[in-house]
Amino acid sequence: MAQTLSKDIQVTGQTAGDSRTKRIAFIKKDTTAAVRQQEEDLVMTFPHLIVRGIIVFQILVILLTVISLLYDAPLKSIADPQHTEVPAKAPWYFLGLQELLHYFPPVVGGVLIPLLVVLALVVIPYFEINIKPDGLWERDRTVTFVRLTAATLAISITMAFFHAWAIALPTVVIYGFMLLPLASDSHRGFLGRLREYTLWQWVMTWFVLLVTVLTCIGVFFRGPYWRWTWPWIEGIY
Repeated sequence: MAQTLSKDIQVTGQTAGDSRTKRIAFIKKDTTAAVRQQEEDLVMTFPHLIVRGIIVFQILVILLTVISLLYDAPLKSIADPQHTEVPAKAPWYFLGLQELLHYFPPVVGGVLIPLLVVLALVVIPYFEINIKPDGLWERDRTVTFVRLTAATLAISITMAFFHAWAIALPTVVIYGFMLLPLASDSHRGFLGRLREYTLWQWVMTWFVLLVTVLTCIGVFFRGPYWRWTWPWIEGIY
């Protein structure tokens, strides 16, 4: 039973018929109660995170050093401004952007889409801020399904119009994974983890998948004059 000690302080005591010992908490009106889970779930950034990061960095440096000693870098002939290499590929981290220029006009593929992606990455973290955001299907499933299907169809049809199958297909794949939690109400295992994914986590997963697919296509499947090639037949250009 709750008892009021004063205007500013309240105390919660034992309920009737309950002989167990309970903790008494005093909370003032102008004080916000800090809610925490078990203390053992919290660790300090140093040394737990920093030390592990340093170890992974050292392992990566050692691995790259060993690879560089065993294998030579695939350097080609000296650059000649009179003879442009075919194909003229950007560094691998820009090949996804170069692949977009294959499907869309330069202003769209080189300016508009990258600008929208950057703005989305800036804005998304500020949507639905909460200690534990709700999963995608925790609210009205019918409304979520209709909106999700409409967005997927709009993106897929638009990409098909531009023959951008490298974007349309990953979008359909992500849509299929987003629907998997509807097959079961279990909160355990793989489907349980998918059920906990928020909309913004799904958007980020879709973005990472698109970047990976576009980059891999640019690295392995684009040959002379940016035509489609099979790397196991014609090699990697």
